[in-house]
Formats: sequence, C-alpha cells, structure tokens
Amino acid sequence: MEFGRVPDHELPLVDFTLPPDTAFTTATLAEADKTKPLQAHVGCAKWGRKEWVGQIYPLKTKEANFLDEYVKHFNCIELNATFYQTYGPDTIAKWKQKADPNPEFKFCPKFSQSISHIRRLKNAEEITTTYYEGIMAFAEKLGPLFLQLSDNFSPKSLPELTAYLEHLPTDIPVYVELRHKDWFAVDENREAAFNLFKRLNIGSIITDATGRRDCLHMMLPTPHAFIRFVGNGLHPTDYARCDEWVDRIAQWKEQGLQSVWFFMHQHDERYSPELCDYVIEKMNERLGTTLLRPQFIGKEKGLFD
Repeated sequence: MEFGRVPDHELPLVDFTLPPDTAFTTATLAEADKTKPLQAHVGCAKWGRKEWVGQIYPLKTKEANFLDEYVKHFNCIELNATFYQTYGPDTIAKWKQKADPNPEFKFCPKFSQSISHIRRLKNAEEITTTYYEGIMAFAEKLGPLFLQLSDNFSPKSLPELTAYLEHLPTDIPVYVELRHKDWFAVDENREAAFNLFKRLNIGSIITDATGRRDCLHMMLPTPHAFIRFVGNGLHPTDYARCDEWVDRIAQWKEQGLQSVWFFMHQHDERYSPELCDYVIEKMNERLGTTLLRPQFIGKEKGLFD
C-alpha cells in the first residue's frame, strides 16, 4: 500500500500522535449499548503474499492454497480482490468454503472500483447489484463492506454520495473511506459527510498513514471502528503507534465501542504478519480479548528485522 508513504529519512519529522476524540465520537459512543462485549478482528488486506511462504505459510505452499493457510492465522481479511474484479457467487462460495474451518473468520470485501472510481457512484445500480449478488455467497462469513472513495472524489460530489448510500441495503454494515483533503480541511464538509453517515448508520474508516495525518479524523458515526493502519517496515514508530491505538480502543471500549476492525498494511507486505501479531498480543493483554495469534514457522518471526 503506497497511500501516505514518505521517505524513510522523513519519519523522525512526523508527529504520529493520535488526535484527541471529537465531541461527535463521544456522543456516538454515549448512545451505544454498553451491555455487549467488544468484538475484535485483526487481519491483513490480501492472502496472496508469496513473501509469507516460510514465514506463516509452510514451505512449498502453492498459491492456490494461500487462503487455506491464511485463515489459520487471522480472523478476518480486508478483501481488496473485489475492488479489482467483480466475482460471482461460485468463486465467492469457494473462498467461503476455505474459511469454514475458522468459525470466527470474516471477509470484508471492498466495493468494486467500477462503482467507486470509474462510475464515481453514478449510474452504478447494475454493477452494485452484481457486487452484492456475489458477496452474499460468503453467507455467515460476510463481515462489513468497505467503500473507498478516490483521492479526487471531493465534497462537490456529496449529492452523489448521499444518493448512493441512501439506496444501499441496510442489513449489511458499510464503512466509507474518504481521501480528498477537503473533506477534512473544511469543517462544513466534514460535518456534512459524517452527519450523513450517522443518519444512515454508515461507518467511517480511519486511515492511519504517515503522510496523510488528516485521514485520522477520529469521527465515529456508529459505535464501531474500522482502522486501516499503514506501517513503515517495522520501524520503531510502528510499535509505538500500535500501542497508542490499543490504548485508544480500550478507552472507546469503556465508552461503548461495540466492535473494532483493525487491518494491517505495510509498504512491503512481508512485514504485516509480525506487526499484526504484536497488535493481537497487545489487544489480548489490554482489552481482555482472546484473539488467536499467528503462528510463525521456526524463528521466522523477526526474520526481516
């Protein structure tokens, strides 16, 4: 993932501190049902990583079996494959079958780029129907859906965003990632977008990327957090940032947070399993969760330090 990447020599200049909670988020969590235990999910963006063979995938694992191995280590995946291609129910059902051995596993499929980036949410009814028809084959393995808007999808397109979200099915959670800087730089735009999400019970994605600190908007329109964390190759700041995130999630849990989806990205994805393991360990310690930690082959954990 290249979004928000900066040269390594600039990392010491970046303020990685998480912004304080907004009044908007505090109000959302105050309205939440505090009787439910926190549901926590941690995973990566793709399963097809050859770099993980010999690390978490057994040596000589074939690409066709990567998903079979991935589900042994994580309880979710931020499924980017559906962004690049719209898959039918037959293919989705085969992926679902591979995940059946892990009862807690969830797929979080990204909306097709044909919807979000090419048609820009306009005249997208037919492709949206096709997308939903495919992902419904995940059945009980289906997690929340992920609508990423392009960097050039500006607040001028708020009417299109409103119309599109208002017509989506309401029985499957949807989260939206905003990227254009004017959504965050102008208070009026920010309020309009997140009030829309709250009205429609749509979640917001918080993206923690080094070069785009504005995407750390800390606005929760629902009592559910979807966090896309972009690390820098196991730089010491990666661990400090994860520590701060676990602390913030713990605070949100006390205030009423009902679920957290934490997805690990690295500019070089060979590092993702190790930092995922660190986050899972810290969540289990701090939040009292019982997430299964990925199992590394031999001493491959730390191999790339």
